[in-house]
Amino acid sequence: MKALIYEGPKLMNVREVDRPELQEDEVLIEVVYSGICGSELSGYLGHNSLRKPPMIFGHEFAGTIVEVGSKAAIAFIALTKGTRVTANPLVTCGLCDPCLRGKQQLCLERKLLSAALPGSNAEYVKIPARFVHVLPDHVTFEQGTFVEPLACGVRAAELAEVQPDHHVLIVGLGPIGLFALQAMQAHGVKHIIAVDRNPERLAIAAELGAIPLHASEVDIKQEVRRLTGGAGVAVAVDAVGAGVTRTQCVECVAYGGRVILTGLHEAESSLPINHIIRSEIVCVGAFAYSASNFSTALKWIADGRVKMNEDWIVKAPFEEASKWYDLLLSDPGKVAKVLLHP
Repeated sequence: MKALIYEGPKLMNVREVDRPELQEDEVLIEVVYSGICGSELSGYLGHNSLRKPPMIFGHEFAGTIVEVGSKAAIAFIALTKGTRVTANPLVTCGLCDPCLRGKQQLCLERKLLSAALPGSNAEYVKIPARFVHVLPDHVTFEQGTFVEPLACGVRAAELAEVQPDHHVLIVGLGPIGLFALQAMQAHGVKHIIAVDRNPERLAIAAELGAIPLHASEVDIKQEVRRLTGGAGVAVAVDAVGAGVTRTQCVECVAYGGRVILTGLHEAESSLPINHIIRSEIVCVGAFAYSASNFSTALKWIADGRVKMNEDWIVKAPFEEASKWYDLLLSDPGKVAKVLLHP
C-alpha cells in the first residue's frame, strides 16, 4: 500500500509498504482523509520524543471498513465491510485502574496511532474494533476526521467546569483552541475571549462568536480585565503550550479561577507560583480525552453543534504533505485543518 513516511526532521516521503496484517480483534480501514495534528508538527521538526523515524503519522481520520477480524465480526456486528467509520486512536488496555474509572487517556498501557502505532497517513490503517465508531449517514468523512481533535476540546471544557455565565479565555487558535472554544459554547458559555497572533485565525474565532484579541497588538492582561469588569476570566485555556502563554492564562484568570493547560509545545515553564497560591488558582492538565469524551464529540458533530467551514479546510494528497506541514508551521493563514488523502 501507499503510505506517507516520516523519515527524519522535515523529511516525509510517499513509499510503498506492506498492508497491515489483521489480528482477530482488529478492523482494517481504507483511509479517506487523515488530518494533520499540531502534535505531529513538532514531530515533523524532530522535537517530539514519541515520534521517531521511520513512522507513519496520522491519528485524526475517517474511512471505510474493508476487512474485519474473526472475533471482531462476532463481537461488533455493526462493523461490516463498507461501513463508514472514524476511530478513537488512543488504544488503551481497558483493565487498569484509570480505564476502569473511565479515564482511558491515563491508561498505563496507552498507545497512540502515529506514535507507538502506525498511523492513518496511509491507504489502510488497522485498529482494535472496540475503538471504531460508525459515522451516521449525514456525517461526512471530513467531519469524521474532526471527532478526535474535538474530543480534546470536550475534555478541556469538562475539566474547566464551566457555567453559562462564565467568561472564558482561549489562548491559541489552532484546531484544539478552536474546538475548545466551541466545546465551551456547547456548555452554554457566551462570553469567550480568543487570543492569537494570526489575524486569519482570529477572524475564524470572531465568526464563531468570540471576542478576538491580537496578542502582538494589545496588552492581553489589561484588555481581559477591561472586558471582565476588572475581575478576570473564570476559566483560561492555554492551547499553545509556551511559557509566555501559560503565564498569560494565570495572570488573566480571576481569584479562584481555573487554568486548563492543554498545549504541549514546551516541556518546562516557570509560572508565578506565589500568585497562583494567593489567588487560589487551580491549574489542571488536559491530556487527550476519555472514551466518553470521544463519543460526545461524535454526537455533537452529528447534532450540528460544531462548525467547521469548508473555507477553513484544505484537502491535499499525501505527495503534498511536506508543503502543508511547512506552511502550518510558518504561516497557516485561515487554514484551520489540513486533510491529507491517499
